[in-house]
Amino acid sequence: MKILVTGGTGFVGSHSVAALVAAGHDVRLLVRSPDRIGPALEPLGVRTTVDHVVGDVTDPGSVARALPGCDAVLHAAAVYDLDARARPAIARTNVAGARTVLRAAVDAGCDPVVHVSSTAALLRRRATVTPDSALSRTRGPYIQSKVASEAVARELQGAGAPVVIVQPGAVLGPDDPHCGDQARRLRDILRGRYPVWPSGGLHVVDVRDVADVHAAVFTLQAKPARYLVPGHFVDGATMFATLRVLTGRRLPCLVVPSPAMLPVSWTMSALQRITPFHLPADHEGVVFIGTATRCDDTRARDELGVEPRSLIETYGDTIRWLHRTGRLTDSQAGALVPR
Repeated sequence: MKILVTGGTGFVGSHSVAALVAAGHDVRLLVRSPDRIGPALEPLGVRTTVDHVVGDVTDPGSVARALPGCDAVLHAAAVYDLDARARPAIARTNVAGARTVLRAAVDAGCDPVVHVSSTAALLRRRATVTPDSALSRTRGPYIQSKVASEAVARELQGAGAPVVIVQPGAVLGPDDPHCGDQARRLRDILRGRYPVWPSGGLHVVDVRDVADVHAAVFTLQAKPARYLVPGHFVDGATMFATLRVLTGRRLPCLVVPSPAMLPVSWTMSALQRITPFHLPADHEGVVFIGTATRCDDTRARDELGVEPRSLIETYGDTIRWLHRTGRLTDSQAGALVPR
């Protein structure tokens, strides 16, 4: 199968490309910067001569040039960053990209058309959600961009189009080409920049499990479907306990009620817009964690046969990668440093 992948030089996209190539598919990338292909795919063992078209997911002409000859589409391109400085890029890219790519792919007869959504689109305070739960009303630029993007995909599903929606949680793992939001936060935790953490929790998934789900959905018969990526509910106590076991470090941290952190995080995010360095308190992150939304990922486990890696493996491999790439010192990586 010839599959057009958007966002293929990003974190989720690059790992998905590797999984699709390993499954025997022929891949074409729609990329803005061809020079990013090598750095994103070479560490994953994918040859850098992969077919590609230069363009932007928000540009109908670019998408039209990339689609001919493709049987299916994986739309993984989106801006994921809870840093307040990313808001213009989120507003410019996420919904427009989903609308442009998904509709064009359906009109071109692609099957399946896979949209990478997020558990952010399903957030509901203190609730357990399924892939079919109502879209979230939780406020936040990134959250609402994923809500609106998934709404586009659900509208196409309602019309009978073979659109598959995949909903990952907070994605973590090694080999992140841009050292994105989750990897940076883990790095900064190990650098001691998060002495407090909000109460609540979120659904954490390994990027390799996301890629396995994406590869699996291309084996399905044509039908609209939705899948939460198998993962783990992680609160502050669980995360810091896991990191202490892995690194052998004390890593002191005080868990503070999320409502108490909201005013502080709001103020810091407002300051973040004019601050060149990252401030360790993203308001939308506190909102996200504070909902403590749990996810029922049974459908993906049962229908796709994907089981989540352990948190020990996910955090351990990510820390080793951060250390190997010079983002953590020996003392910060602790017991995970090769002896």
